[in-house]
Amino acid sequence: QVQLVESGGGLVQTGGSLRLSCAASGRTFSAYCMGWFRQTPGKDREFVAVTSASGVTTSYADSVKGRFTISRDNAKNALYLQMNSLKPEDTAIYYCAAHVVYSVRVNDYQYWGQGTQVTVSS
Repeated sequence: QVQLVESGGGLVQTGGSLRLSCAASGRTFSAYCMGWFRQTPGKDREFVAVTSASGVTTSYADSVKGRFTISRDNAKNALYLQMNSLKPEDTAIYYCAAHVVYSVRVNDYQYWGQGTQVTVSS
């Protein structure tokens, strides 16, 4: 079992930045690939970014590539998402998730946090 808690969401203007954090507890954090996903009302949850267990390999959705950076600190059991040049369409609830396999698919992930709201005003 892995417990995940997101933080760092909030209200920001277009072009601004936010840094999301995900604190993990339970089983060995460094054994899991970690992903960020987001969801808006009436839409399916979508992939944002993923990092391998070591943090060496990362992947991003095309919509955030070049603006968002995923990183992790295995010594602190923490995952981060640095979001720059934010746009109104980035408004969503952001979730971190854990899986033993490197994947961009929502349904592959077994452990999820409760989410943190990000709102970008125009």
